[in-house]
Order: sequence, then C-alpha cells, then structure tokens
Amino acid sequence: MALTFDDLLRRARELPRTGRRAILGIAGSPGAGKSTLAERLVRELNGTGRHPWVTHVPMDGFHLADAELERLGRRDRKGAPDTFDAAGYAALLGRLREPRDGEVVYAPAFERVLEQPVAGAIPVPPTARLVVTEGNYLLCEEGAWGRVRALLDEVWFCAPDEEDRFRRLVARHVEFGKPYDEAVAWVRRSDERNAALVARTRPRADLVVPASALPAPPGDG
Repeated sequence: MALTFDDLLRRARELPRTGRRAILGIAGSPGAGKSTLAERLVRELNGTGRHPWVTHVPMDGFHLADAELERLGRRDRKGAPDTFDAAGYAALLGRLREPRDGEVVYAPAFERVLEQPVAGAIPVPPTARLVVTEGNYLLCEEGAWGRVRALLDEVWFCAPDEEDRFRRLVARHVEFGKPYDEAVAWVRRSDERNAALVARTRPRADLVVPASALPAPPGDG
C-alpha cells in the first residue's frame, strides 16, 4: 500500500514512546515541501488541545545574516551548506534533546520577507514532547552538519515530483520579491546545485516520503 499522510501522522505520534522528548527531522531539497509537511504535522498532532505538545523548529533560523555573508564573500551562495551556523544548530538540537527541568528553550526563526534570521523567536516549552525540525542539510556529513543526524530520532526525506518542486521554488522567490527571470536564474544557478548535494544524502533517511503523501502548499493547485 502507498504511504499516506495519515501514516505519517501515526508514525510521528509514536515517536515520544519512551516518555522523553523526541526530535523528528524532515529533510529534502529546496522547494521539496519540508515546511508544509512540518506545519501540517504540527497542526494535526496538536489539534484543538489547550496544551500543544508538538513544536516546529526550522533549520532556516540558522542562516548567517547577509552582513556576515558579505564579509565572508558568500552572499551569492546564500542557502549553501557553508552559509549556515551548522554548529549552532547542532548545539540547539542537543539542548532540545536534554532540556533542563522547567526550561523554555528559544530557537531562531527565518523571516522570509526580510530574508534574515530572527533570534529567540520560537519558544519550545518544557511540555513539548515532540519537536519537528526541517531543513536541507539534516543528513549531510560534512563539517558540523555531521553532528546533526545523531541528535534526531528519525529523519524523513521529502521526494516530490521534480517539476513541481522547481515550479514552486521559482514561485516562492517571486512571491518574496525577485522578478520572474531573476528567480529562474537563481534557482538554476544556486538552488539546484544545493538540491543535487541534498539528493545524495537521501539513502541516510529512515523514510522517504513520496509526492502522494506530501500535503500541497497553501494556494497550490
């Protein structure tokens, strides 16, 4: 039988089975639907309860600021593995895995309108039993990225239709300010190079999520 979104819900719900907090990673290439899947899982698992027990912590909050990318000469490679604070991300995952009693852990977010990280934007309360984190490089082994996989209970890899992924990625860049031709050029020059790197990490995933189980992004279709 084909994997469904309901199957994913059941699998995610069972992760904190030992009573301790679990961390689910969702990996995939740029535009693969990682954020949409994570947000839908969190929304469905929390339901209408007064005390949410699942929190979404994206990897994108660890983008280096544009000013630092300019200093390092990496501004035109924004989104590549070396344009993130991978060590900081791994350190946060370590804190999330072993929180102190009663501790609220704050994580950074990424503001897409500004295209900049925002510190301390996501509170992870001590009542959170499952943290869903997503990003391109969760399964990478180079440098500090190599610390990440061991801190995650499971990692799922999003495998959408590649034409849809490309189209949605271009549309995202256009939505946040790039002219269409510039958006296409950026995707082909930068995002697709990163996508090829991410695709090579797919065998390290615990589960590959096919297009049929991925929820459609808002406004798509």
